[in-house]
Amino acid sequence: MTPIETLRQWILESNRAVFFGGAGVSTESGIPDFRSDSGIYKKKFMYPAETMLSHSFFVHKTAEFYDFYKTVMLYPDAQPNACHKILAQMEADGHIAAVVTQNIDGLHQAAGSRTVWELHGSVLRNYCGKCRAFYDLDYILRSNGIPTCSKCGGVVKPDVVLYEEGLDGHTIDGAVTAIRRADLLIVGGTSLAVYPAAGLIDYYRGHRLVLINLQPTPYDDRADLVIHDKLGNVLTNAYGG
Repeated sequence: MTPIETLRQWILESNRAVFFGGAGVSTESGIPDFRSDSGIYKKKFMYPAETMLSHSFFVHKTAEFYDFYKTVMLYPDAQPNACHKILAQMEADGHIAAVVTQNIDGLHQAAGSRTVWELHGSVLRNYCGKCRAFYDLDYILRSNGIPTCSKCGGVVKPDVVLYEEGLDGHTIDGAVTAIRRADLLIVGGTSLAVYPAAGLIDYYRGHRLVLINLQPTPYDDRADLVIHDKLGNVLTNAYGG
């Protein structure tokens, strides 16, 4: 069988698959990734992008953080692409048990996926640092300068995991449990270079590990199936066609 035919068979035979995805999942929705030649980390800013996405930068240079964040990190008009939609359909059909994502754009839920573990949080959720009042993405977009709480005046922070911050324990537990129980693990659109997130695939106990990425990853030699192609093409041909 071809790799696509093998993947199709494995999906159809699965009832608790997990999809673990990175920035490459959303590039087909017009959201840039981080590490490719055209990614965010290769562009020139006043400070390195990694610095501006750190906790200390948010605390000490909040205005500069929000200038960067609103300009570079938010894509309110982005829509789910073929990958998002097919994964949601696979869940509805009883093949996928969960999506584990490193993305913060909320597009999996917008496509209809219900069980989504967002390792790095979401731009759709924002909270006051003082009273924990909730604010949506539109509030951030409409704010001038630093978004502040309408109730207590505190600074509003996106519910995204910045550098120097730890991942949410509940989210990690949910992702680890889903991966450990999976009968098929599909990893797509990630270089598997960001830890601790990339290390989560070590919890997989099965023998159907699929890696789908345009470029090779450090885990390719451990996979049972490797496909170097766009996610949308692969999943459309394997399940959506």
